Amino acid sequence: WIVVANSWQQTPAGHHLVQMMKDGEPWVINGEPVLRAEIVDFWAVVFNPSSVPRLLHVWTGAGTLGAFFVLSVSSYYILKKRHLPLAEKMFKFALPMALVMSLGNIVTGDIQARVVAAHQPAKLAAMEAHFETGEGATGLYMAGIPDQDAERVRFGLKIPGALSFLVHRDFKTPVAGLDQFPKDEWPPVFVTFQMFHLMVGLGFCFAGLTVLATFFWWRGTVFQHRWLLWIFVFAVIGPFITNEAGWIAAEVGRQPWIVQGLLKTADAASPSVDGSQVLFSIVLFGLIYVFLFLIWVFVLDAKIRKGPVYAPAEPPGTARKFLDAAAELADPSGHSMTGAHDDEDGE
Repeated sequence: WIVVANSWQQTPAGHHLVQMMKDGEPWVINGEPVLRAEIVDFWAVVFNPSSVPRLLHVWTGAGTLGAFFVLSVSSYYILKKRHLPLAEKMFKFALPMALVMSLGNIVTGDIQARVVAAHQPAKLAAMEAHFETGEGATGLYMAGIPDQDAERVRFGLKIPGALSFLVHRDFKTPVAGLDQFPKDEWPPVFVTFQMFHLMVGLGFCFAGLTVLATFFWWRGTVFQHRWLLWIFVFAVIGPFITNEAGWIAAEVGRQPWIVQGLLKTADAASPSVDGSQVLFSIVLFGLIYVFLFLIWVFVLDAKIRKGPVYAPAEPPGTARKFLDAAAELADPSGHSMTGAHDDEDGE
């Protein structure tokens, strides 16, 4: 539901605006009517244009993180020659998942980007630091330093025509730049651009790393490449960064809107909550989450260092004794049902 609610903020649907009343009169602030969005089509809200693509992208991102976490722990055990049979099984289970989820990130990311192009073109232009629309095919920056004031990208590395192909599936149609929108509706370009490219760059690194590891697995040499296992030990940090960078790009890129096209962030203020209360809540929740994160790291590190706890092997005959005891409880005469079977069978 969090994903659905956030997607509705990005691509609102299934609602209408209603004039709010106060003391029996239309509520007006600074000469502007105060409106409220009310649901008129529940399923249109749930399946707004970006909810399903966003949910799929969140799933592949979460799956990548989970798979890389297992790869990290199992690689650590293999390098330290601890719990080898279990560690190798863990690695061989997690690697295909990491491969599928990493490649899935690219597919779902492409779908999500095309939704952004269709419904939030200013955000897409900010993600690519695309200031001027121009004519013909639009290039795509691999890296660079956007300068929003100068409306240019410094030290940019660009692939000609790539953005046109990704958005329109051809190398001819131009993509709308930020010059097509009022400047007071431009997102913060530098943060949006860098976070988006950090997410995409790491995503392709995950795909390349898992493809390489799968090739070595196919060759039967994956556990012989210690350098690769060491990469996997620390690579789990990457999906954490990627997921956070993706959300930053999504939310900063939506600015200055808190609900795209309906309500600006500057106007989304509650008359019953002042700025100091908002700041106090942010600081308090920030401290709580930092504290919980430190506890999580401490407990997780202790669990990984200790390793799995193996159940003791059952002594021979334990299962038979359990069956005999259960049979005696079921037969008040005291005759063992299993024993009667044994006598009949002559065993």
